[in-house]
Amino acid sequence: MKLFFREYGEGTPLIILHGLLGSSDNWLTQAKLLSPQYKIYTIDQRNHGQSPHDNGFDYQSMVNDLLEFLDDHQLTDPVLIGHSMGGKTVMNFALLHPERVSKLVVVDIAPRAYNLEHYALVNAMSELPLASIKSRNEADTLLSAKVDEPDVRQFLLKNLQRTTEGGFSWKVNLPVIREKLSNVGVDLITTGTYDKPTLFIRGVRSKYIGDNDWDGITKRFPNATLQTMETGHWVQAEKPKEFVDILTHFLTET
Repeated sequence: MKLFFREYGEGTPLIILHGLLGSSDNWLTQAKLLSPQYKIYTIDQRNHGQSPHDNGFDYQSMVNDLLEFLDDHQLTDPVLIGHSMGGKTVMNFALLHPERVSKLVVVDIAPRAYNLEHYALVNAMSELPLASIKSRNEADTLLSAKVDEPDVRQFLLKNLQRTTEGGFSWKVNLPVIREKLSNVGVDLITTGTYDKPTLFIRGVRSKYIGDNDWDGITKRFPNATLQTMETGHWVQAEKPKEFVDILTHFLTET
């Protein structure tokens, strides 16, 4: 699958993968901060953003997409960075193709299975009457009945796009994501270890990486270090400058 991507800067290649219901747009601020030193590729994963829709929605498919992207752009050993679902994708990729990855950065996700809390969000999005909605403000008001947090609603509504008829549609392939959402919460799909430099970054107010996850992390990624930030799950969005400082230090010191 040919994935949509954005590119910034020059230098060592960094590939960034967003999380569930996100897109390459979510990483614009961080990419611009990194672009003076690095060549940044922010990618829309399948069924997200402007990348193609497909009935396949699992980590093997996303790993295959990433491998195709590296081959198409002749990238031999980039740094891979992934948040949440994107973090699971890059972990799986590094374990399956360690020779293609120079360093790994995993943002607020651990190498284990999760009971996802996203079903309520996906259902709330699915229930919006897009055919009758006249504005984004109206969509936000309707969504607020099911999603209390304004910042979460704004994140979800970034997926709204105008149709040629003047109404709205979702950029994400919501029916397939809803049907196959359980595939996102699974454990890593492969065994083995990745022993090159690896950085895990977590938010202290997030539940995705706990202290009891560290043994499981170092078992699969023995050269891993951990940084904790005063954020929730969307670490890089809440404190982009601090996130980039931590990332840059890791990249230059390892």
